[in-house]
Amino acid sequence: MEDFFETRIDGVNGEIVGLFGVFDGHGGARAAEYVKRHLFSNLITHPKFISDTKSAITDAYNHTDSELLKASENSHNRDAGSTASTAILVGDRLLVANVGDSRAVISRGGNAIAVSRDHKPDQSDERERIENAGGFVMWAGTWRVGGVLAVSRAFGDRLLKQYVVADPEIQEEKIDESLEFLILASDGLWDVVSNEEAVAMVKEVEGSEDSAKKLVGEAIKRGSADNITCVVVRFLEKASSSHVSSSSSKESNQMPPLGDLKISSNETNQVQIDSENTSTGNKPENRKPVAASSLTEQVNRKPVSASSSTDADQSGSGGEMKQTPF
Repeated sequence: MEDFFETRIDGVNGEIVGLFGVFDGHGGARAAEYVKRHLFSNLITHPKFISDTKSAITDAYNHTDSELLKASENSHNRDAGSTASTAILVGDRLLVANVGDSRAVISRGGNAIAVSRDHKPDQSDERERIENAGGFVMWAGTWRVGGVLAVSRAFGDRLLKQYVVADPEIQEEKIDESLEFLILASDGLWDVVSNEEAVAMVKEVEGSEDSAKKLVGEAIKRGSADNITCVVVRFLEKASSSHVSSSSSKESNQMPPLGDLKISSNETNQVQIDSENTSTGNKPENRKPVAASSLTEQVNRKPVSASSSTDADQSGSGGEMKQTPF
């Protein structure tokens, strides 16, 4: 199992922010685990995180990549890599940043909209960038950078770093009454389920946990031969400003709402499953989807005390869940 995910609610400069991500590793789990542990911490400590969030995201992605390469220099997993599909909620803004082929899809007004682009070597602009840097793209079962890697952007991948960058593409969406939910998932889902099908499946189920389970289960039924990780975030109420008011900012252990977004243990959940060998019909015994609640408190219209979030430390065997206060 080389997939990881992270969900966090944090207070930054008096404002509540939501941080959600899916990280799909290759060449071992080391890179994906490192990005899961460090990317969001690097982001929220960036001096321009609130004032210039897009540039802060780009800096955090590249800084995390540089630090990963340094940290893994003498590791046996020194050539591992990882995708990252992340969603950052600040006030009434949803910023989606992507590197690699994990994907973010929203439902707005009932329509499925991809808010990230899969980074593949055969895309004309990606191929041109790689070739201009001195690399090449060739067919080896699929289009690959240097005949090796099937994604054109990633964290890590030391031997291909000159061509396989960690520069994120960022798309911003407004959080309003038309925005219904967000799906973040690794390519184990998207290889067999279209954006429109995924949105339709989530619409049929009331809870986010059950929605995530349904998506993973459907991908397994359709024979996905990859690890599958899915995060579903529902937007339940009309969004408004989430800046701290003068009264709430003075209350001890109080934080303002994240817009009017409501997140509870039933509203933001992730399901992970190792689906390797499904194409051959040899399913591991632990194939049953396991849901992990990301929060134990609600963030609603009234300022609330800081709640705890679930920090999922995962390994190839599925990982251990622990509660960590933010």
